[in-house]
Amino acid sequence: MPGTETDEEVRALLDRLRIPGVVDVHTHFMPQNVLDKVWAYFDSAGPLTGLEWPITYREEEDRRLQILRGFGAVAFTAMLYPHKPGMAAWLNAWAADFAARTPDCLHTATLFPEPGVDAYVRQALDAGARVFKVHLQVGGFDPTDPLLDTAWGALADSGTPVVVHCGSGPAPGKYTGPEPMGRLLARHPRLRVIVAHMGMPEYGDFLDLAERYDEVRLDTTMSFTDFSERLAPFPAGEYGRLVELRDRILLGSDFPNIPYPYGHQLHALERLGLGDDWLRRVLYENGAALFHVKHAA
Repeated sequence: MPGTETDEEVRALLDRLRIPGVVDVHTHFMPQNVLDKVWAYFDSAGPLTGLEWPITYREEEDRRLQILRGFGAVAFTAMLYPHKPGMAAWLNAWAADFAARTPDCLHTATLFPEPGVDAYVRQALDAGARVFKVHLQVGGFDPTDPLLDTAWGALADSGTPVVVHCGSGPAPGKYTGPEPMGRLLARHPRLRVIVAHMGMPEYGDFLDLAERYDEVRLDTTMSFTDFSERLAPFPAGEYGRLVELRDRILLGSDFPNIPYPYGHQLHALERLGLGDDWLRRVLYENGAALFHVKHAA
């Protein structure tokens, strides 16, 4: 049972913090044939990674859910994303079904700049989607593409958070980095963007956007871990800004596609030494408030 040796360690941390569990805003569940292709990409050290990336939790769907819940996840997402036109509506249909049979999953949806995007984004929202995922690196599109303008407006008006992989890690893309997102936010300043991976490696620039726009948040996915610190270390001089933005940093993990045990992400956050109040907010309270998660202690 890969990685489960940290179960007790994680539970001890949650007990010490007096929180009922974690709200993980960046976990991946998707159709098995799509996930198989994602895993094959990591196995081949594809061009966006270029390094060995073992999948720690390569398990069947039910087993992955059991493992994640075993780590105390009381709410999580089904992050999925298209890499070409014609995929998003199909992925959204799968995600709606997954959320219906998985009550602790936050109903997740996605989008792509294509004709019809307005209609299927509205359909997803009407069906109860609570969070969207956008991957500018994999999708290879400009977030300010005019085809997306109405969709972004609908997401902003509804207050629906959007987790966006917009940083240039692990490899830069044509539309990654803070500049494209800055243009998007200038047009839709109320859009609830959650910057994935803390904006790795442009951490400071994305912290700037969070300071400029009240609805911008960041998720911790893979940040501060030994794996990422070797590749794109978070600057110690920015720790003070993490404290200042303590209400807008959310736990993310990238489960199951991580090359280390789940508990290491939590340990990496704890060892920052920013205090139990900060850690409590990041692991549970901020996500619970944003997504109206109610869970008895």
